[in-house]
Amino acid sequence: MLRKPEAVDTPVSVTTVEQPRQVEAVAALGQLQPAGDVRRLAAPASGMAGTPRVASLRVKEGDVITRGQVLAVFDNRPQIEADLAALDERIRSVDTEIPLRRREVARYAQAARVGAATAVLLEEKQDELTLLERKRAELLAERRSLETDWDDSELRSPIDGIVLKLHAREGERPSTDGVMEVGASQSMEALIEVYESDINRIAMDERVTLVSENGGFKGELDGQVTRISPQVRQRQVLSTDPTGDADARVVEVLVRLDAASAERVARLAGLKVIARFQP
Repeated sequence: MLRKPEAVDTPVSVTTVEQPRQVEAVAALGQLQPAGDVRRLAAPASGMAGTPRVASLRVKEGDVITRGQVLAVFDNRPQIEADLAALDERIRSVDTEIPLRRREVARYAQAARVGAATAVLLEEKQDELTLLERKRAELLAERRSLETDWDDSELRSPIDGIVLKLHAREGERPSTDGVMEVGASQSMEALIEVYESDINRIAMDERVTLVSENGGFKGELDGQVTRISPQVRQRQVLSTDPTGDADARVVEVLVRLDAASAERVARLAGLKVIARFQP
């Protein structure tokens, strides 16, 4: 009997297809800030007396302000007002005397023409009138200087924006830090600190989503990378995580928020955020 040959198992080669690795998004910590225009407002110098003290503050941190709004008043304002009042009285006195002196000169000039007064006496009266007019000009110049001091005795906002930080309180004499910092609130941005090991994965115009590290706002904010710093430096924005590396080297990446997102956080300058860059 013929036997059917047994089947022999032939090894089959299997080709393994590797799946492409999904690129993970870069995440980094940063903080919100007004876009561009931030001003540090100083107190005026007041001659030998130095910097005046803050008599009253009209705003607090986070307040929305408008250009020209009075933010603070200094304690030298009452004295300047008193000096202006005294100076105005002296100017009124001179203004009253000058027409009298002019008429007097005219009379002496008429008398000199008919020989009733000497030319020397006429010159003396003319010199007195000239000195009085010069005195009036000096008083007016002094008044303009006092008006400048009076204007400076109130701190006014140079921009429409928001009060970011107060450096001096009522009764304090402002230091070199000034009285306060204000920033334009029409647009907002986020300054993100990206680890130097991740910066090669960030590109200009890349889309970014941001969330609050500590729940300062709900949901996400949207933005776009507008600048990547060319310099590596030490980290400044620290996480609330105690295990975070405070000595890490980072690169600053500026993210401009979209208009709708900027409006949501216009009064949250300085808030910490976590940025996720879209790969």
